[in-house]
Formats: sequence, structure tokens, C-alpha cells
Amino acid sequence: MIDILSRAHAEALDREDPLASFRDRFYVQPGTIYMDGNSLGLLSKDTERRVHHALEDWKTLGIDGWLRADPAWFYLGEQLGARLAPMFGADPDEVIVTGTITVNLHQLIATFYEPVGNRRKIIATALDFPSDIYAMQAHVTRHGGDPEVDLVKVPSRDGRLIEEDDIIAAMTDEVALIVLPSVLYRSGQLLDMERITRAANERGIPIGWDCAHSAGAMSHKFSEWGVDFGVWCNYKYLNTGPGGVGALYVNRKHFGKQPGLPGWWGYNKERQFDMLHEFEAAPGAGGWQISTVPILSTAPLLGSLDIFEEAGIERVREKSLAATEYLMQLLEGGGLTGPEYGYGIGTPRDPARRSGHVAVEHAEGPRIARALKARGVVPDFRPPNVIRLAPIALYVSYVDVWDTVQHLKEIIETGEYLALAESREVVA
Repeated sequence: MIDILSRAHAEALDREDPLASFRDRFYVQPGTIYMDGNSLGLLSKDTERRVHHALEDWKTLGIDGWLRADPAWFYLGEQLGARLAPMFGADPDEVIVTGTITVNLHQLIATFYEPVGNRRKIIATALDFPSDIYAMQAHVTRHGGDPEVDLVKVPSRDGRLIEEDDIIAAMTDEVALIVLPSVLYRSGQLLDMERITRAANERGIPIGWDCAHSAGAMSHKFSEWGVDFGVWCNYKYLNTGPGGVGALYVNRKHFGKQPGLPGWWGYNKERQFDMLHEFEAAPGAGGWQISTVPILSTAPLLGSLDIFEEAGIERVREKSLAATEYLMQLLEGGGLTGPEYGYGIGTPRDPARRSGHVAVEHAEGPRIARALKARGVVPDFRPPNVIRLAPIALYVSYVDVWDTVQHLKEIIETGEYLALAESREVVA
């Protein structure tokens, strides 16, 4: 019998891991344990090759790359959207790769937020990522509203989690739109998207989801659930690089609806170069594009999807849940959540309620995060006290998880964190 808290058990898990071979396709730096892929994923060799190919097309084809590159740049957003669509339970024409997550969110709020009379409120949560709140505040203000009144931020009962019952209770006759995160960025709580969407549909309220922390970590069923729209970035779990291109989803029942922010690249592809001043939206989600597809920040997604289509999103989800569960078992079983070490776990234990990272809480979170980094473990910190650790399925091993927990233990035992600055770094 192998002690499940032993390193030997971690080694055994790695030997049995069907995704273990994918680690070699990523640039994992020697002597480093990278636990920050929920913030910025690592570069893969597949992605590097795709970017080099795009550069070669640019070098040899120039402007002819729009139609003669492989794949043709002119249709790249549509082609990649079709490849992403299965991961989101969508038809190929319901997903488009374009813009960045906040730009796409502005676009879709501008499209779906149509306040009339007393029906002018937007539902968000008190634990949303700030950028989403900024966008919603701006659109409430543009329509003559008061964000303090018309932006309903559903409160958390414990500062970590949001209860679905509380969101549904906020769906009154005054609500014009709902925009929610699929995953709370601090705690890693996965909201019940199906249940919440169904409740919104029953009340006739359009609902959109920010899937920044679930895209590439799990599958979705947007069309089956009746989601109206969704946005996400691709540089976290989907590993497309800093500032990589984003994507959006629009349910086909809204095809033909005028985009809130019409733009050049959202024009009907067959007539785009007629240069007419009357906007004619492209059929499908492509109509919600604004600007020209940025080829060099979009090419990485080709390499990423090469890997994901081979690995399978369901296997990625299975390993992610197993690795996050293992991390929590080691923290609790090793006594780190007791008073001697003072760590806490802010992430739900129920697999159906968590995404791909574990929120490790500690009163000395900023200094412990610095100490981890000094030891070669790359964590993520979110104020006031959350060290986010993401055992990414494709390139973090179970031994990495075991070693990280030993570092957390030793940092407290040695007191080495006490010599470090109490504040977070500029980029936490």
C-alpha cells in the first residue's frame, strides 16, 4: 500500500496519467513549477510552430496572405470559431474568434442591454472581475442610468462564493440583462450555468457569460442551455500568449440582430470590399466582429487547438478535477489547514462547483507568494489573501503538485516569508 500523502503516490499518479506526454510539448522551464496557467498559459511547441508559419506567410506572401496563406487570414476568425465551437456546445457559426475579452463584452452588452421603462437593471455579482463591472457601469451610464441603482451586484454570503439562489432571487421584473462569470476568479467557484440560464430564460431576461476561467478547462453546452451570448479570453487555459485574441458566442436565435458596435470586420464577407456605407452584418456570430483579425496574436490558437483536439476537453477536465482534488487532499491531510500552518481552502470541494484552480488562503498571502516564487514555484496572488494555484492538466504533473505543497509547508516552518515585503508585486 502506498501512502497517498507520499511522493511515491504522486509518482504513481503520473505514471498512470493519460495526458502526461503532452507536458513535453510545452516549454516548462527547468527547475520551475508553473502553477499560474489560470492567468497566463505556457507556450507550446505547437503554438510556436504555428506562429513561425504565420510569419513565413507574411514574409513570402505579403498582402496576398489574406487569401493565399494557410489558413487564409481573411477567414481565420470564422475557421477558428468553428474549431472552438464544440468546446462550448455551439454550432460552428455561433462562435467567432475576434478582439479581446473586454472589447467583446462591450460589444455584446451594447447589443443586448436594451433598457425600457422600469426594466433597466443589470445583474452582476459582488465578486466579479473588475473589468466586467467597468463595462457594465459604462453602459448603464450611457443609457442615462445610475450604476449605484441599476447595476445589481449580488452579494456573497461569505466573501468567497455566490449562491445561485441569490442570483435567481435578484431576477425581478426590473432586470434588463444578466452578465455573470462562469467561474469566480478568486475562489475558483464554478457557477451552475445551466440552472441560472434556465431561470433567466423563464423570465425573459437575456443572459451572457464571461468564461475567462472556464474556457479550456471544461466543456460547456451554451446552445442546449439557452445562453444568449458569451465571451472569453484564450490566453489562460488555452495557452495563446499574453494579450492573445479573444472569442465570443452568440446564440443563433439572435442572428439578424444588429450588433451594438458595428465594425469593418463584421461586414458580410462576400460584400465587404464593396466599401458601402450601409452596414450589412455577416451571417452568424461573425457579424459581431469589429476590427481586422490580428493575425500574429491569433495564430497561437491554431497550435493550441491542435493540442486540445488531440487531448480531448473531457480528459482535460477529468485530470484538472483530479489534480485540484489531490492538491486539497495534501493540504488537509498534511495538516497545513490546521492552526500550526494557518492555510485555508477557499475553493468548493464539490467537483461540480469548481474550475481549474485552488484558492489557498493565508493571512500572509503576499509574502508566501513571494517565497514560493523564490523557490521556483510560480503562483498567482489575488488580494487580500488568496494564493491561486492551478495544476494545469496538460503540463503540470502530480509530482509538481506534491512538491508545491511541501514548499508551502517549509515556508511556514522556516519563517523565511517573514523577511519578504508584505505588499504584492505590481503584477500580482
